[in-house]
Amino acid sequence: MLLSKENLKKINRDAVLLPDEALLNLPEKVLQFGTGVLLRALPDYFIDKANRCGKFNGRIVVVKSTDGGDAGAFDRQNGLYTLCMRGIADGKSIQESVVCSSVSRVLSAAKNWQSVLECAANPELAVIISNTTEIGIELVKEPISSNPPVSYPAKLLAFLYERFKVFGGSVQSGFVIIPTELISDNGNKLKAIVQELAEWNELDKKFIEWLLACNQFCNSLVDRIVPGLPDAGKKAALEQELGYQDDLLIMSEVYSLWAIEGNEQVKSVLSFAASDPGVVIADDITVFKELKLRLLNGTHTLSCGVAFLAGFITVKEAMNDAILSQYIKQLMLEEIAVAIPFNVEEKHAKEFALKVLDRFSNPSIEHQWISITLNYTAKLKMRVVPVLQCYYKLYKKVPENIATGFAAWLLFMHEVKKDGNNYRGEWKGKAYPVKDEMASLFFDQWHNLTPDNLVKAALSDINLWGADLTQLDGFTENVTLKLKAIMQQGIMAVIV
Repeated sequence: MLLSKENLKKINRDAVLLPDEALLNLPEKVLQFGTGVLLRALPDYFIDKANRCGKFNGRIVVVKSTDGGDAGAFDRQNGLYTLCMRGIADGKSIQESVVCSSVSRVLSAAKNWQSVLECAANPELAVIISNTTEIGIELVKEPISSNPPVSYPAKLLAFLYERFKVFGGSVQSGFVIIPTELISDNGNKLKAIVQELAEWNELDKKFIEWLLACNQFCNSLVDRIVPGLPDAGKKAALEQELGYQDDLLIMSEVYSLWAIEGNEQVKSVLSFAASDPGVVIADDITVFKELKLRLLNGTHTLSCGVAFLAGFITVKEAMNDAILSQYIKQLMLEEIAVAIPFNVEEKHAKEFALKVLDRFSNPSIEHQWISITLNYTAKLKMRVVPVLQCYYKLYKKVPENIATGFAAWLLFMHEVKKDGNNYRGEWKGKAYPVKDEMASLFFDQWHNLTPDNLVKAALSDINLWGADLTQLDGFTENVTLKLKAIMQQGIMAVIV
C-alpha cells in the first residue's frame, strides 16, 4: 500500500501521526526552491506542525531545480512523505514518525517554468525558502528571460520581477525570503547578488526600489542531522513497522534548530514559528552560529583525528567507549564551552553542549569520522583557533584536550603516499585518504622534519592560522609531547 491521500484512512494511527484531510486543502503560502531532505525534515516539518496546530494554515509549492531524483514520487503520493525522527533527548531515547502534508505540489523548473511564474499571481504567497544545490548562492550574470534561468538567484529574480508586474509594486506584495544554504550571512549575500543581477539585466528602477524596500532577505541557520534516504534494509524495516510503502521516506535526528534573523514584521509573516521552540526569530542570530560552530563543529574537528586514530569508524561508536566519550565531554564542557569568543552565558553554552552530546550518542545516525576530516586544517582555523586564543586570554594555561586534538591532527596529516594530487596516510597498517588543501605541505614536512621541528613549523605558520600559535605559552611543547606519545604508545594511552 503506497502512501497517498486515498490510503490515509487505511493506515494505523498507532504507528504514525497522520494529517487530517482538511490540512490537504490549505492554500499555498510558501514557495520553496529545492526538494532536498534537509528542507523536508526542517522547514517543511515545522510548517506541517504549525498547520496541525492551526497556527499557519498554509502549504508549500516546491520548485525542483535539478534533474536528479524522482519528482514523480511527489505526484504519486500527493506530496505526502514520512519523517522518522530517531534520537536521544535529555538522555532518553525518542522515536517519532509523522506523515507531513505541508507540500502541496512539486513543479520542475525545467519543464514547468511558466507554472512557477504563475504562482507570483497568488496573493496569499508570502514566504520564499531555498536550499539549492545546483549552483547555490553565487552570481551568474545571465538574462532572467531564459526558460528557466540557470542559477537560483536568477530564478528568484525572475519570479520577483513577475510578482512586481502582477501587483504593480504594492508594498503588501513583497516576500519574506529565507535561504537555508549553509553559508554565513546567506540572506545578505543573496540580496546583494539579486540586486546586482537586477541591475545587470537593466530592470526598472522602480522594481529595484520595490525589491529592496518591500522584500526582507533573512539570514538563517539550520541545524539538524538528516542522513537522507535510509538504505534498502532499514527502509524495508520502517515500512514494515508503519504498514505502508513510502518512496519519499526520510530519517532525521530529534534535535532541530532554524534560527532566522528578522524583525516583528518577519515574525508576523512566519507565524509557524510559534509551533515549535526549534524555530527562533531574533534580531541577531550570531549566538546560535557561535554555539553551533564551536560546540558541535569545533568538537567534531578536534575529535575526528583522535577517534579515527583510536580505531573508531562512527561518532556513535566513539560515544559508546568510556574513555573516548569522556575525552569528548571534557573537551566540549571544560575547554570549548568556557572559551567561546562571543558573549554567551556559560549556562546557555553548557545547555547547548549537553544537547550536542545527546546528538553525538544517537544510535540511529551513522556519522563517519573520516568524513569529518575533510578540509581538516581549514576547519581547525575557522572553528577552533579563536576558541584556543580566547582560552589562553581567559585562563593563561594550556587546554590539554585541545592540544591533544592538534597532535592527532598532525599525525593524521602524516601522508605516506602520493598519487598525483591524491594523498593517503597509513595507521596501524591501514591506508586512509587525506583530503585537505594543505596535504602537499605536510607531505613534504613529514618527510623532511623531525616531529619537534614539524610541530614548530606547523604552529608558527601564520598562513595556516592567521596567527603564530607558538606564541601561546607552553602550547608547542605540549602538542609535541602528545604527538610523540601517540606515535609511541597510541592515542588511547594519551587521553586516559
